[in-house]
Amino acid sequence: MAAEGNVPKIFPSSHKTVVILDHSPFMSEPCGQTVDFDILPKQSRAAPGIIPLAPLAKSLWTCTVEAASEYARVVYDVYPPRSRDKLLKFVITDTEARPLNSWVEEEQSLSNVLQGLAVVGPPSESDDAENCSVMHGLAMAVESLCEGSEKQLEHKASLADPEEPVVNKGRVVCITTVKSQGHIQMLEECMQEAIVQHNKIAEAADKLPITHCELVLIHTVPVGADNNIQDEPNKEVSSLLSCEVHSVHSGRHIAAKLALLVQKHFHLTSTTITGIPMKEEQNASTSANYDVEILHSKDAHIEILKMGSTSQGYDSSGFACSKDSFGRETVILKWCTPKTNIIELHYCTGAYRITPADVNSRPSSCLTNFLLNGRAVMLEQPRKSGSKVISHMLASHGGEIFLHCLGTGRSPLEDPPSISEGTGGRVTDYRITDYGDFMKENRLMPFPVPQEGHILPAKEATAVLERTTRYWPLVISDTIIFNMASHIDPLPTLITKTELTEDEVVECQKSIYHLVGMESRSEPLPIPAMGTRGKGPKRDEQYRQMWAELDTLLRAHASTSVNHQKVLECLQEIRRPAEEAKESSRKAGKKEEVVVKEERVMTEQSTAELAWQEIQRYKAMSERERSDFEVGNTNNDHFRHRQQTEVSSPPIKKLKTSLEDSQGKQQGGPPSLLAIWTSRINSKYASRHCEFAGRLTAEGNKAELYVNLNKDSTNGTSDKPTSVKQEKRGP
Repeated sequence: MAAEGNVPKIFPSSHKTVVILDHSPFMSEPCGQTVDFDILPKQSRAAPGIIPLAPLAKSLWTCTVEAASEYARVVYDVYPPRSRDKLLKFVITDTEARPLNSWVEEEQSLSNVLQGLAVVGPPSESDDAENCSVMHGLAMAVESLCEGSEKQLEHKASLADPEEPVVNKGRVVCITTVKSQGHIQMLEECMQEAIVQHNKIAEAADKLPITHCELVLIHTVPVGADNNIQDEPNKEVSSLLSCEVHSVHSGRHIAAKLALLVQKHFHLTSTTITGIPMKEEQNASTSANYDVEILHSKDAHIEILKMGSTSQGYDSSGFACSKDSFGRETVILKWCTPKTNIIELHYCTGAYRITPADVNSRPSSCLTNFLLNGRAVMLEQPRKSGSKVISHMLASHGGEIFLHCLGTGRSPLEDPPSISEGTGGRVTDYRITDYGDFMKENRLMPFPVPQEGHILPAKEATAVLERTTRYWPLVISDTIIFNMASHIDPLPTLITKTELTEDEVVECQKSIYHLVGMESRSEPLPIPAMGTRGKGPKRDEQYRQMWAELDTLLRAHASTSVNHQKVLECLQEIRRPAEEAKESSRKAGKKEEVVVKEERVMTEQSTAELAWQEIQRYKAMSERERSDFEVGNTNNDHFRHRQQTEVSSPPIKKLKTSLEDSQGKQQGGPPSLLAIWTSRINSKYASRHCEFAGRLTAEGNKAELYVNLNKDSTNGTSDKPTSVKQEKRGP
């Protein structure tokens, strides 16, 4: 106990709650909501001689007492008095304030509160309304909060320093009818002044001063009456007091409001169990499905509520949820048909007491009796998509019903899971050995309280983790440099330090030079075969990936210090000439390829152009010239000679200017029809053609016509016909 005294224990506002009920004459008015008391069926009411009973109307006091009693029932069911965690105290106020119970465990029960309410009785209309004020109740509520509970007194007695204050918080729920907004401000000021005065008295009377108090004002009026008071959210009146206002009609509306507030005040939530099979009272052979709403601690749905809620009846994770007309949310769990015995062992992560939201309904009573008889019910989550998941179980222990949270994942009692069942799925080549070494290097040890000016060990450890994980691949197949530690050490270890000495910079540079030597000798890199299919990347590609990864590692730590930057600059200077040479060779190879391609294109263009010219010449021939050309007349040999001369001459390089230039031979494919036809014609006249005799004897393979034309005119007259005849001599 002495050790616990050094740790301050904070009692939340829900530890002590004072409920103030206004007992003024105004509360005796009807609530405006009638109850049909006639139990006869409608057919019997229509019979002659039967006078139907008039409907009943509850008073505002009756509706307030029922709602407050239900508020207390939920608290006492979920948090039993023996736990002494959540305490309630009821105060009746009219001309004076009267408490119905105290903070002791023996008086913390619903039956004790109901007995006190029965003694008080309903308010009387004959009471003096002017002397009735809710301020009497507020003053007694503040006085009650200054009284320590049993747990608070035990904690105060265990403190090493008796003068050490105990954090004392509380909540006051006041159900009344206010007249105006100014009336609310007057009540806030009254509450603030009462807290200040009682704190002064508490210090002298050995009581607990109030650290903070929450005032919840519930303004209620009959159903259908004008309500000019607006709801106000929680606001800070001072450092000691906060206030919120709820304006609600009486009847079922005030009951729903208090049911919503009890969930908010005591960290509760709602769950609706659907699909419960129950037999009908009228016909026992048939059964119908019913729904039962239960209340319990929010921790039972911490995994579901953590994901938030969305519209269309499902939350963001696909779990079913709904909201009623009063704004209460409920998580839907479905009754699972295969029921199990309570003695069976299930992997359970938590158990929380429950209480029915409507304790008097027949479905709630049937479910409660079913569970108290020793049966257990499995509950599943009706998800929007995917398979159903059994996540909860209802079972009773010692006469109390608990909602058990079942583990939906793997139990720690089972065998450890395979690494392939983790987040990565089928990924199995994790760096498990390296991760084990990483954990050993970053273990935390107990450390004495550091002196002023020194860095806290926790902050220093966080900084070390940040530096070492700037680049840390998880999978073996994602890294090269961490798989060749014998070739690159000690660079990966030194680069994560906060500072590098000159000798350490030299060691890092030696590691880089060693990798350069390996690349120059074309040594293979030690890359593991797992994680890759086939032969894997080529050696040049492996070195390229290795240099890129090393550059990423050094860049991640370059900003640590100046010497870290020097290591990165060393790598960049070494890799710059190699990158420039590769870039220049790549550009030269591309340029040479372009030149060769252009020459091939121009050659094909010239050949196609010559073939096209021969076709044009053939079309321009006369009929006799074509016949001589077909039979291979030697007079047409000049076509062949001209073609051979023009083809043998180097082609003129020029770009395509028209579609006709591209006709001839297809580029990079089989010869075109024109090329085949031209080759066939050339071979035909080459085999049949006889050369002209005059051209054979003439110089330069050119025969001169009319050689005697320029001679003396005396000889020309007699020789001319002979020359012409000789010229036309044929074979």
